[in-house]
Amino acid sequence: MKKNIKTQFLEGSNAVSLTIANIQPDVVSAYPITPQTHIVEDLAKFKAQGKANYEYLRAESEFAAASIVVGASATGSRVYSATSSQGLVLMMEVLYNASGLRLPVVMTVANRAVGGPISIWNDHSDAMAMRDASWTMFFAENHQEAVDLHIIAYKLAEEFNLPATVNIDGFILTHSFENVIIPSKSDIKKFLPSYKPALGTYLNPKKPVTLGAFFTPEHFWLEKKRIDEDLKHIITVFPKYYKDWKNILPSPISVKACLDDGLTEYCGPKNPSTLLVAMGSVVGTIKETLRHNKNVGILKIRSYRPFPKKSLQKIAYQCKHIAVIEKAMSSGAYGPLYSDVAASLPHFKGITSNHIVGLGGRDINIKTIQNIIKSAKRAQIKFW
Repeated sequence: MKKNIKTQFLEGSNAVSLTIANIQPDVVSAYPITPQTHIVEDLAKFKAQGKANYEYLRAESEFAAASIVVGASATGSRVYSATSSQGLVLMMEVLYNASGLRLPVVMTVANRAVGGPISIWNDHSDAMAMRDASWTMFFAENHQEAVDLHIIAYKLAEEFNLPATVNIDGFILTHSFENVIIPSKSDIKKFLPSYKPALGTYLNPKKPVTLGAFFTPEHFWLEKKRIDEDLKHIITVFPKYYKDWKNILPSPISVKACLDDGLTEYCGPKNPSTLLVAMGSVVGTIKETLRHNKNVGILKIRSYRPFPKKSLQKIAYQCKHIAVIEKAMSSGAYGPLYSDVAASLPHFKGITSNHIVGLGGRDINIKTIQNIIKSAKRAQIKFW
């Protein structure tokens, strides 16, 4: 690690807001909703104190906030928003428009259960509601990953003209404190230059273009196919960008015995008998549980969309049992992460099981993970 880089003990929301301020967006718009609120409060404070130059627009709803950043992005501005839970669901129409119009919007989702019944606590039901909206979707395990993934998200969004979300578990990450490195504006500029979109890719009278045109059936599917192909192509460049960024700003967290290609991270024995697959903050609990386990490994999915099929296959085909641990359900079917894992392993001959944990913020502790490992040899879907 560079000697002149120092860690700070910060709340997760504050770490995100400081990073966004140093990325220097042109327009920020959001509507406060628990547990996202501290992020946008910080950004409003930075603006009021003269510490930031972005336009901060208060919106009357999440739908309006999403519409504001989509409109600003369409004029060639770098933009940012944040939301949670029902707020994300209210944005849904606009989210599909953002990707369909090829706009590089970046948004934080402070993950929270979608009601009813009402819950303010964390699970991934909000993120899963937008998994087919053609956005890049990243999940952070800890504060430092949240910081790093926002910077990489902007890099990818602006290169591929596709919107991106960084998912951070509500309260567990947004309101907890950890050591984290906040990159300076100069460090970020080395990786993410000022946003200067080419004429013809945004609304400008010097070179008029049409955004949001009406597509006939013969052309609609072609555009959807192009979006899908570009989203999948991110898989090929993400590992390099991740490595480039980590060379600029190494992580303060050192994890032994890990294979990390950016898309995924594997920790555990070379040939695990049982593989646990998960994403988000629960990975930290799993790592603690497996500290002295020589037969079980953990594969963290950092990039959920695009889904890292080949990275998963490299580890999974060596195992006898795969247990997918996730904080979301798909009523009447398997969990969404499990469905992606199973579809990515058509030749897997072992046993797979699906474990739905933490719904509505239900506690996930070491004993929970130990019980999942014991039951991983049985093909099942089980709620914990």
